[in-house]
Amino acid sequence: MTKDYLFEIGTEEMPAHVVAKSVKQLADRTGNFLKDNGLSFKNIKTFSTPRRLTILVQELAEKQADIDEIKKGPSKKIALDKDGNWSKAAEGFVRGQNMSVDDIYFQKIKDVEYAYIHVKKEGKKATEILLGMDQIVKELAFPTKMRWGNYDLEFIRPIHWIVSLFGSEIIPVKILDIVAGRKTYGHRFLGESLVLATSDDYESALKSQFVIADANQRKNMILSQINSLCEKNNWQVKIDSGLLEEVTNLVEYPTIFSGSFNEKYLNIPKEVLITSMKDNQRYFEVYDHEGTLINHFIAIRNGNSDYLDNVIAGNEKVLVARLDDAQFFYDEDKKYPLSHFVEKLSSVSFHDKIGSMAEKMLRVKLIGEYIGKKINLSSSELADFDRAADIYKFDLVTNMVGEFAELQGIMGTHYAELAGERKAVSQAIKESYLPSSADGDLPTTKIGSLLSIADKLDTIIAFFGAGMIPNSSNDPYALRRSAYGIVRILINQSWNISIEDALKDIIALLKGKTVAKLPNDEATQAEISDFIINRVKQLLQVKKYSYDVIDTVLASNQQNVANILSIADILQENHDDSKFKKVVESLTRIANILKKADFSEAEQINPDLFENNSEKALYDKINLLLDKSLDVKTLYSEFVQLQPVIDEYFDSNMILDKNEAVKINRLSQLKLIDKLALEFGDLSKLVIK
Repeated sequence: MTKDYLFEIGTEEMPAHVVAKSVKQLADRTGNFLKDNGLSFKNIKTFSTPRRLTILVQELAEKQADIDEIKKGPSKKIALDKDGNWSKAAEGFVRGQNMSVDDIYFQKIKDVEYAYIHVKKEGKKATEILLGMDQIVKELAFPTKMRWGNYDLEFIRPIHWIVSLFGSEIIPVKILDIVAGRKTYGHRFLGESLVLATSDDYESALKSQFVIADANQRKNMILSQINSLCEKNNWQVKIDSGLLEEVTNLVEYPTIFSGSFNEKYLNIPKEVLITSMKDNQRYFEVYDHEGTLINHFIAIRNGNSDYLDNVIAGNEKVLVARLDDAQFFYDEDKKYPLSHFVEKLSSVSFHDKIGSMAEKMLRVKLIGEYIGKKINLSSSELADFDRAADIYKFDLVTNMVGEFAELQGIMGTHYAELAGERKAVSQAIKESYLPSSADGDLPTTKIGSLLSIADKLDTIIAFFGAGMIPNSSNDPYALRRSAYGIVRILINQSWNISIEDALKDIIALLKGKTVAKLPNDEATQAEISDFIINRVKQLLQVKKYSYDVIDTVLASNQQNVANILSIADILQENHDDSKFKKVVESLTRIANILKKADFSEAEQINPDLFENNSEKALYDKINLLLDKSLDVKTLYSEFVQLQPVIDEYFDSNMILDKNEAVKINRLSQLKLIDKLALEFGDLSKLVIK
């Protein structure tokens, strides 16, 4: 027999960003709890609002399955010592089944006697097991917690009620001084309290009291109402998924309304308007049918349509106050040249252990110039980079960014355009902040990409130099995100830069030109290099490369990020090809022979010691490869052609010949091939079927 089990935690209003994650966590932990306790169920449905986290366990078994089985234990020889006393092995065997040694009997199998016990146990009732739900609640994790009253329990917000119904039966789970029952609460202002007869009444009963408990249903209501309003007014709304998720978890009963503001504010950069509406007020900005931002907004009310005019007027008043401030800041900033703001950066601290923002910009300029020359930027492109590096942080001290910090870079680009800067320069200012998240947009221009890499690389070098190195659980300055951004940009631009070599050159270049402490020791420089290269592993995992390909390429001697990805592409693409298997087997055989012979460095090969044509054929082929500067894709193609030559070489020669000179000569040939193969990594890590 089965029933549905309803469990609701009623709280004060929770922050919107924790609601969805928290109810999922409640469902996952409950599912594991039920499985661990042997209670079967069909599914766990979740409900959530700012004031409640709820799960409905569908078709939950009324009791555990009964146990009636024979358990086999150790042999009699092990179960009893020489004096006939029970051994620790026997005692442990029965203890694990909550039985005693008196329950043991012996039975012979093929002339050997084994200990057995007959385990017969009636399954516990679900009503008894479900009392343990209090522990699940206490173990829920939140980004921040609070305590209230004199209680020791920490939770996201104070708990006010609990519902715990197994069908129609109350499971009296107790948390603090609250004992679960069948009473829940409707909308804070529009609804009343409810007494649920059964777990199945939950969703419909709350709906009657202005609570839409299903978050997906609330989201669809919001989208439907927005679409209706847009159709009526010939508007467009670009739905921001993050904002939609947030407003869904801010309300229990959504009602859409629109407001407006004076058209004069449309002269302010649209990013400022959107930020004022979206980030500060949780409004959706509105566009006309041609996609132009207009002086309207759409917002969500937590309630019905009563007195909606008052609500609209109140929201308009709040927004206009913010727009007045924005207009003032914008007008004030435009009074000054960019140099006015740049000069102020010498008094703005990047970090108290590293130096000022002006010093950071100087380092970034030097780093970018070094990389720019490595990637063969033109003189005009380098000039654009230099100008961008000289000014790109200036908007940090503008009035607008002081009020709207999230617009840093964006306002810099806008003000630079107004000041007549070249487009490549102004666009690079905004792109220097990209990507802003692990999977965020990348810079689209060369100058923006270079400025972003130089800025992020400087940050990593500076923090490592100051000893502020991320550990496994702590990365307060988001250095991993910076390193991941560097990796993504290098690959996106196909820039061939050796991380290890670049770090050495850059740190040497910065000596004496900054007050920041530099990571001069080789160990720290190697640590930075590994730190960045390890982000390649993260990227390959995100892109779903097989684990053995990832392990192989990360064991290569490559420090060129773009090359590592190219190698991974080749190995992944050819992984299950029959030719690939033969190539890997041949190259792995070479590596094993060299390892067994403890042969680490090739000597000058002497063709006079060749004893057959296979040696000369391999020698000629190797020389052709060594004379060329091959990309990894071409090198793989060459290895496919080289594979039968290698096999013929093995078939025709005893590598570890008794003649020492001949042996060294042959091992030296193999070592040259092995060095080329190391471009692909440690091929022994590949799992080839």
